[in-house]
Amino acid sequence: MSILFRRYAGKLRRNPIINFRHSDRPKIGLLHTFAAASQVGATTGLYGYHHLKTPRGFQRFADDAIERSGELVTYISSTPSSAEVIRAMDEISNTVCSVMDAAELCRNTHPDREFVDEANKTWMRLHEYLHYLNTNHTLYDAVKKVERERHLLTEEAHRAACFLRADFERGGIHLCVEKLDRVNQLNIEISQLCGEFNENIVIDPGYVDIFPSSRIPRNLHRLVRPIYRSTPATSSDFLYPGNTVKEIGFRITTDPPTLSSILQLTPDEEVRKMAYVQGYSSPQANLGILNKLIGARHELAQILGYRSYAEFVLKNSMASSPSVVMSFLQEMSKMVRSSADEELKKIKDFKRNKCLLSLEPWDETYYTAIMKSSAYNFDSSVVASYFPLPQCIEGLKVLVESLFGATFCSVPLAPGESWHPDVIKMLLHHPEEGDLGYLYLDLQSRKGKYPGCAHFSLKGGRQVSETDYQLPVVALVCNFSGSHDQLNVRLKPWELETLFHEFGHALHSLLSRTDYQQFSGTRVALDLAETPSNLFEYYACDYRVLKTFARHYSTGEVIPQKLVDSLEGARNMFSATELQRQIFYAMIDQTIFGEQPSPPRDTSSIVADLKTQYTSWRHVEGTHWHVRFSHLLNYGAGYYGYLYSKCFAASIWQKVCKEDPLSLSTGEALRTKFLQHGGAREPADLLKGLVGDGVLRYCDGGIVPDITSLCDEMKLN
Repeated sequence: MSILFRRYAGKLRRNPIINFRHSDRPKIGLLHTFAAASQVGATTGLYGYHHLKTPRGFQRFADDAIERSGELVTYISSTPSSAEVIRAMDEISNTVCSVMDAAELCRNTHPDREFVDEANKTWMRLHEYLHYLNTNHTLYDAVKKVERERHLLTEEAHRAACFLRADFERGGIHLCVEKLDRVNQLNIEISQLCGEFNENIVIDPGYVDIFPSSRIPRNLHRLVRPIYRSTPATSSDFLYPGNTVKEIGFRITTDPPTLSSILQLTPDEEVRKMAYVQGYSSPQANLGILNKLIGARHELAQILGYRSYAEFVLKNSMASSPSVVMSFLQEMSKMVRSSADEELKKIKDFKRNKCLLSLEPWDETYYTAIMKSSAYNFDSSVVASYFPLPQCIEGLKVLVESLFGATFCSVPLAPGESWHPDVIKMLLHHPEEGDLGYLYLDLQSRKGKYPGCAHFSLKGGRQVSETDYQLPVVALVCNFSGSHDQLNVRLKPWELETLFHEFGHALHSLLSRTDYQQFSGTRVALDLAETPSNLFEYYACDYRVLKTFARHYSTGEVIPQKLVDSLEGARNMFSATELQRQIFYAMIDQTIFGEQPSPPRDTSSIVADLKTQYTSWRHVEGTHWHVRFSHLLNYGAGYYGYLYSKCFAASIWQKVCKEDPLSLSTGEALRTKFLQHGGAREPADLLKGLVGDGVLRYCDGGIVPDITSLCDEMKLN
């Protein structure tokens, strides 16, 4: 499948997000369904689509999209004007996207298995239909003609034509029938493998059984379930001489959130070790799936004329090539190594003073938490008492009003529109510009839900006529736990950062105003997409922002600056180690999707070698942490983009936002020079227009970020 109908969706927490680029005909079809859904008492379907009143409605939704797309293909074959060709192409994309994006959100969040199954079938069906669109010579020839004749009136329209032509060619439209069929087979196979990989993470998170139950601290009992085993009675069991007794223990499911809590809060080192080894070895089946995925992606890239999948992916990025990315990662690695080594030594010394034992990988989370608490009198549960979830949502509202003069207001959900009672719907409104877009919030954890935190696009914005704009619609999905009652959910500091991170993606989508949905919001260059989300993490840490909404859940006291200062100190205490970890992740991604040796190396040995080379910590034999690293699917060969974006965000914060982060002038700069353009302008032009010279530099035909602001921030110079 070509990139013609791909997009960047916010489908990850930094934990991120790439998916598809998909479109709707002006004034026809799906444009007005959200307005109808907002009418109190109106009966509608899921997300406001009248098709989706029942699970089987997905079939009709897909039928209509395919029929409408066929009409548009016929229209394009009648040789309309250049402007109408590009508009119709974007409408095809919008029509298909509307269905695929709805199916994507549904299959990740809906509690009804029938809805999930129908969404999965629809997603795969339209994925296959994309092959027809991406290999349609009528469309390709029309786009080439438009680009060649240059009769388009706007820069964005010409950019759209160039992108469409290049994407057709990246999809292999120039290939012979046999090779093109193989490309289609590989794309279907890749999608199926990604689905299996993700499903295995959910259904096989691994577990360990711990006896006796006293080895698990009481504050973790909510995360585990009791189990029993029979043991021989001892002499003290005088009531059961010669018999057996039941011993109570706990089963720890080693899914990522539970594993994180166990590693941080369990004093028993053996329990931590067991959980670490099991959690970072499950699901075992993903080792084989990942090997198949690497092979399929490599074959796809080679058929299309590239030496590796990484080269294929990076061709249209700012970096432009794997060599530029590797050079950047190695520069970052050298920059951070000495500081990370110093941090490791401090942790080793701390543990040795505590118990005279050597430091192990399963000790990191536990001892760094203790060290942070000791150094800054920092208790995450105390901090969380100032972040009740409803107040944090109010904080998002304060942020948009201060920066952009806009308001978020809750709007009622029509019957059938929501997929769960926890879901909230909000409208972003500007007093002068009118409605800007819709946001769904689905923030609490529940069984069967997408396990991470993500931004999902339901509809991209686009100009449908001189007076009408298709409003963007997005959903933020998180997994905050602690209570079934939203009023009693209180966010830990890292959860607050996550919420603001994903909200940065949402603002990128909601505030963009592009002529074409293919450029809407987060549909930007691979290595720019995470910049707004990284930027808004700064807002989650700044006292000037926090004091506007962070109040104690029982007393109403505003969060003290002293507590925020302690939080900031604790957050920065091992920042070099965390940055080194992100470099390591990016190196894994680049290596396994880079040029393939013969014979291929197993991924576990690659990961072990890279950990030794690019981190200060040792690898634990028998573990293969990468089998649950889903970013290898969504960000294949693009995970380095988080580090690019981290550097860009640091420069933007330091030079644009830090002095007065909540002013309308700051918001106007962010919006008019960056957010509103989505992917409609060159990334380098956007960055230089916002920050000025020095935010990036050119290197071997590609672009790399300036790392000065990040180095200054982390005191690495």
